Amino acid sequence: MESLSLAQARRVALAAQGFLDPAHAAPNLATLSRTVRRTGVLQVDSVNVLTRAHYMPLYSRMGPYDPELLHRAASGRAQRRLVEYWAHVQAYMPVELWPHMQHRMEQYRPTRGKWWTAGVSDALAASLCAQIAERGPSTARDLDEGLPRSKDHWGWNWSDARRTLDYLFVVGDLAIAGRNSAFEVLYDLPGRVLPDTVLRAATPAPADAHRELVRRAAVSHGVATEPELRDYYRMKPAESQAAVSSLVEDGELVPVQVEGLTRPAYLHSGARLPRRVAARALLSPFDPLVWERTRAESLFGFRYRIEIYVPEAKREFGYYVLPFLLGDRLVGRVDLKADRKASVLVVKAAHAEQHAPEQTAAELAAELGALAGWLGLEDIRVERRGDLAGALARAVGPA
Repeated sequence: MESLSLAQARRVALAAQGFLDPAHAAPNLATLSRTVRRTGVLQVDSVNVLTRAHYMPLYSRMGPYDPELLHRAASGRAQRRLVEYWAHVQAYMPVELWPHMQHRMEQYRPTRGKWWTAGVSDALAASLCAQIAERGPSTARDLDEGLPRSKDHWGWNWSDARRTLDYLFVVGDLAIAGRNSAFEVLYDLPGRVLPDTVLRAATPAPADAHRELVRRAAVSHGVATEPELRDYYRMKPAESQAAVSSLVEDGELVPVQVEGLTRPAYLHSGARLPRRVAARALLSPFDPLVWERTRAESLFGFRYRIEIYVPEAKREFGYYVLPFLLGDRLVGRVDLKADRKASVLVVKAAHAEQHAPEQTAAELAAELGALAGWLGLEDIRVERRGDLAGALARAVGPA
């Protein structure tokens, strides 16, 4: 069995995720498409304390870009490149993955959706589909018409219309056409959202779909354990295990032993192993490089937990903490907030990892300056919390 050092495995992972791709002064749709081929999906999340989760991984890899590129890629019909689906969790995925998600859509049908069944009736589902067919893209608020609400899942006060629309979305009877300025989902019929080539494509057998999802996860990870490959598209163990075995048999995955890992890992046959990675990037909490927290800890020695739902007094590092990638290591973390009214990027806390090099504060200051510029913020303010805050404040200079 081949073996990789931990440093080699990190460089493979970073190359697979696009951190070796050349920078462009003016990223375009081709640059965006190349980046999404690396990440596979872009997780969507409603938290907007800095910027929406799906914008940040593109910035981390491409540098400053016009978010309108993503809007163009995820709108229209004939030219659409991305569509939202429950691919990792809620995420943008390439439109060509729609047929490979048909088996997942059918799995959701008997369970009446992802998590719950209350409020989902055939009569309401048929009524909502008919209304959308007539009126075009619609939000749940457009269609509520005073329907009752029930509060029984994580505190979400969803109406019966919203629950049923979510069910129709995950089973593929509706698709997401886009979002409005309030970030509300606009639902429409798949035939008015997806390109004809996608709608006409044959639906693969479930085993073939599982292989394709694991293959894409392997391309995006470069090297990974089977549970990590499974997590990328949130598959079931039996699905991913069979797919991994099949891909190993075909030579697309190569079993390897990674230094320090107790579980066997699998190297994608097309993965690159660079001698050096000279990356510098801030990563969203929902970035594919770190969203599987066990992997972040085993590969990068970086213990990472998002503390959004932790009471403020009990938070260790902050509310919205971004890891800082320098070279091939995660060397620090910063709790960031975009104060748009004051036009200030606020660093509420800054912490260094034990292995952080001497130039960490200077490099982080430069990266924060670039991020502030992309977000249209005029100043940076570093608050005095965390062991890196003092050095970072000096490197940033007076606001």
